[in-house]
Amino acid sequence: MSFRQARWDEPLIWELRPPTEEAPPEPIPGIPERMRRRRRLAWPELSELEVVRHYTRLSQMNFGIDTSAYPLGSCTMKYNPKISEKLARLPGAQEVHPYQPEDTVQGSLELIWRLERALAKITGLPEISLQPAAGAHGEFAALLIIRAYLKGRGELDRRTEILLPDTAHGTNPASAAMAGFTTREIASKDGCVDLEALRAAVGPTTAGFMLTNPNTAGLFESEIPEIARTVHGAGGLLYYDGANLNAILGVTNPGRMGFDLAHLNLHKTFATPHGGGGPGAGVLAVTAELGRFLPVPRVVKSGRKFHFEYDRPDSIGKIKTAYGNFGLDLRAYAFLLSHGEEGMRQISRRAVLNANYLGKKLGEYLPRPFRALVKHEFLLSGTPLKAQGVRTLDLAKRLLDEGVHAPTIYFPSLVDEALMIEMPETESVRELDAFADAFRRAVTDTPENLHAAPQHLSVGRVDEVKAARDLRLSWKDLREQRTG
Repeated sequence: MSFRQARWDEPLIWELRPPTEEAPPEPIPGIPERMRRRRRLAWPELSELEVVRHYTRLSQMNFGIDTSAYPLGSCTMKYNPKISEKLARLPGAQEVHPYQPEDTVQGSLELIWRLERALAKITGLPEISLQPAAGAHGEFAALLIIRAYLKGRGELDRRTEILLPDTAHGTNPASAAMAGFTTREIASKDGCVDLEALRAAVGPTTAGFMLTNPNTAGLFESEIPEIARTVHGAGGLLYYDGANLNAILGVTNPGRMGFDLAHLNLHKTFATPHGGGGPGAGVLAVTAELGRFLPVPRVVKSGRKFHFEYDRPDSIGKIKTAYGNFGLDLRAYAFLLSHGEEGMRQISRRAVLNANYLGKKLGEYLPRPFRALVKHEFLLSGTPLKAQGVRTLDLAKRLLDEGVHAPTIYFPSLVDEALMIEMPETESVRELDAFADAFRRAVTDTPENLHAAPQHLSVGRVDEVKAARDLRLSWKDLREQRTG
């Protein structure tokens, strides 16, 4: 049976022939009676071939970066080099425990120390923490630092507002609210921050402004020096959402643009595993002035040895058990070493070239709402499809039938029926052309086929509202659903 015929709800291992009942196991000396099994384990009677085929079919139903590209705008889903995976699985890395004595993990501490310095150079911000577990976690830690900074200045009671552009990632307002701030949205003009709107919004209540550059429209905020002067002039701090750092590696950096704090997604920019709820790493970078607020412990070097330092009275404290996701730190460091400084610049140049090449090709089928020259990603609008009763969601589902992953849709909200597309530097021209061909076939298909898509996957179109509200999280739920 081919994987295109197999369905997710077909009989699986638990529904195959029942296990053979055997006599109770012999008692093992030393195990209390109350803890002993009353009968043998009910092992399913399956051949190796049946097991292998079952899991192989399941793997064929999954979509992964090793099989095809993810054109998810703002997610930067790039290939994870296998050498990095191999290094992360070495016993000295895989089996290290976060609370081993410092003398036994000197190599790990040195790697953290060196990675921090490399990232400080990349960001232009000298103080680094690898502790945050994800981008949103890094955002939250940054907002806690802004709170601590304002509290130390006696301004926290009145500086309660975080400003956000209407192109902001959804986690930005969530992080600000969790840190106890209110938020205000700043309108865009031609896809970038409306400077006059920002000037009108800043004032004595401004705690900071959260911005990514390039933004989620793929546009570089060319007025960033004036944006920085405006926010700083009002007494606020400027925060850099590092989700789109892949577009500016080695070309410019947050420090040069005037940002005070920044988070980086190691899983986006530095080719570490991404998705599925983890793992993640949301590195936090700050100015020298704000360094004293970073989470503890900090890794410091004394002579030729490395150790943890906890004596930081102004720190926001520990925000994660241990000291970060070491497996991702190692992978990111390997990625940095393999590319070098010039390689970082080439990554961004190739990412920008990919976006503009693919944007020009897809712009033949749907309108592009802003200027044609972009950085790492670009936007399309599915508004013309509305006349046929077709929505962007239908187009995205139809792309799945082409064997490619759908792009980000309905974000940012300032574009009607938005599609946000990013093909990072790891994707070849052949892959870009193949996606463009798939897009052409999908966008020119009949409304009937678009509404019915996907039709060739193991799962057809689902009721997404019901799926969110009536979760089926285990095989028992699925079995009851089929037999109920």
